[in-house]
Amino acid sequence: MTKQESVNLSVPSAARMYDWLLGGSNNYAVDQAAGEKLLEVAPTSREIALQNRWFLERVVRALAKEHGIKQFIDFGSGLPTQRNVHQIVQEDDPAARVVYIDNDPVVLALGQSLLDENENTAILAADMTDTETIFAHEQLVRLIDLGEPVAVLFVSVLHCLPDSARPKAMVNRVIDRLAPGSFVVLCQLVSEDAGTRDAVTRLMQEMTHHNWGRVRQKSDVDEIFTRLIVQEPGLLDVTDWRPDSELQQRRRSIEWTEYGGLGQVPLRAQTQMTQATGTA
Repeated sequence: MTKQESVNLSVPSAARMYDWLLGGSNNYAVDQAAGEKLLEVAPTSREIALQNRWFLERVVRALAKEHGIKQFIDFGSGLPTQRNVHQIVQEDDPAARVVYIDNDPVVLALGQSLLDENENTAILAADMTDTETIFAHEQLVRLIDLGEPVAVLFVSVLHCLPDSARPKAMVNRVIDRLAPGSFVVLCQLVSEDAGTRDAVTRLMQEMTHHNWGRVRQKSDVDEIFTRLIVQEPGLLDVTDWRPDSELQQRRRSIEWTEYGGLGQVPLRAQTQMTQATGTA
């Protein structure tokens, strides 16, 4: 992701392509054409978009209902669709607070129009790698108490970052600012087939004028979770992360998968025990 800029309708946006795959209307002809090309290379890309959205709903619901999390930071939130994070968590607790972060001009315009009347929700115009700016922003300071557990979401966004942006280091900078007992939700597009990784990465970079990262491997995602306590059912294709129904599981992607899960920032006692035993 680059710094915020005006809408260039000659270049597809990954966020708008995702919206198109989900059947949304906040996209343009250039995004639709790019989506069609993507489906030629990876025919189950629509399934992966759906599975990503369903995973987001399930994990946010679990964090709110089972873990009592009342504040969320959504990095690279994308275009507002049905069942956004704030809608899920504020159903049970209208006082729950959500901060969205994105730098796509269309995302920011639509998001702001939807959130203007919700005082417990805000959207920040920022590059998600700009950790200092994000955590110093007045809206985040207003809504998020970093002395209490927070849920941070990196859902289907790390593949948008090139290796030069150092995604793992970015996530670690965020973890450093979270209270013990906080949670990190993270998943990204992966494939264990080198041909698929290369073909999709090359296509996405060409279509977005290199404003994209790459498809990675499961091991790349596993490494990011080394500072976190992975929660059940572990790191896996998010299709299988506590699915609501067998019907959801049957809508499975084939060429590539959205891989990840839920991790918790260790409590201090757990951190000290880990250091004492020398375990990872």
